[in-house]
Amino acid sequence: MKTVSLIGAPTDVGASVRGAGMGPDALRVAGLFEALRAHRLDVIDHGNLAGPPTPWAAPQGGVRHLEEVVAWNRSVFDRVAAVLAAGQTPLLMGGDHCLAIGSISAVARYCRFTRKHLRVIWLDAHTDVNTESISPSGNLHGMPVSCLLGHGPKALVGWSGLPAALAPEDIDFIGIRSVDADEKEAIRRLGLQVFDMRHIDEHGMRNTMIEALHDIDDDTHLHVSFDLDCLDPVDAPGVGTGVRGGPTYREMQLCMEMIADTGRLGSLDVVEINPALDVRNRTAELAVEFIASLFGASTLAR
Repeated sequence: MKTVSLIGAPTDVGASVRGAGMGPDALRVAGLFEALRAHRLDVIDHGNLAGPPTPWAAPQGGVRHLEEVVAWNRSVFDRVAAVLAAGQTPLLMGGDHCLAIGSISAVARYCRFTRKHLRVIWLDAHTDVNTESISPSGNLHGMPVSCLLGHGPKALVGWSGLPAALAPEDIDFIGIRSVDADEKEAIRRLGLQVFDMRHIDEHGMRNTMIEALHDIDDDTHLHVSFDLDCLDPVDAPGVGTGVRGGPTYREMQLCMEMIADTGRLGSLDVVEINPALDVRNRTAELAVEFIASLFGASTLAR
């Protein structure tokens, strides 16, 4: 029986809108633990990590709250590393998306030691490839991918033991529809594989996921970093940076089920749920459905 370890990181330290820090408990209220147990998974809830409060200060050197972001990500890194070392599957419950720095850095280090090839599926409305020199806001939840590629603030780079936790070919973006002007150039320069909403509109979610997953094999550790603003805000209103025109509920279910079909899911981030902006916890309830699909829930046995 696969053991899934729930790790709460209740902070909005990388964001500009208050509320994402309530995300872990929103997932618990929505029945995440029970949903995973219902699908014959052993589930351990490690509770919430501790970290500094968000000071809501102005940017310094192009970034906001760098010291606090480092502290939170160190806690995430240590716990994810411990869960992986115990042979369990870490499920990070954010919190905002800056926490993926610690989570994916720990997974990258684990993959290097176990000689697995790390692949990341980044489900998001945004690519999060800003840096301190081009970010319009200085919010670090818009910079985790750059940090993981080795191009972020020095204090957030190199945690995996190498200058970059990921190479550009190790990450695929799904559902993108909001990219800052300078980010577009960074994406082109880095050669990142981005399946934006136009690609999904033209080719469909099935063909998009076939493209994204075509080279997954038995030596792959697949990490999914799921920002709930990937969904259309009509379906998922409880996010801080919603962008209309995202994947529908059925498209996202297909995406999750096709990832599950690979059998290679090894770790997961679920971030940016903001109960303060939600309607009766609808977004967290949707997240629980999609997480269950990632772990094999489907209408029929396949």
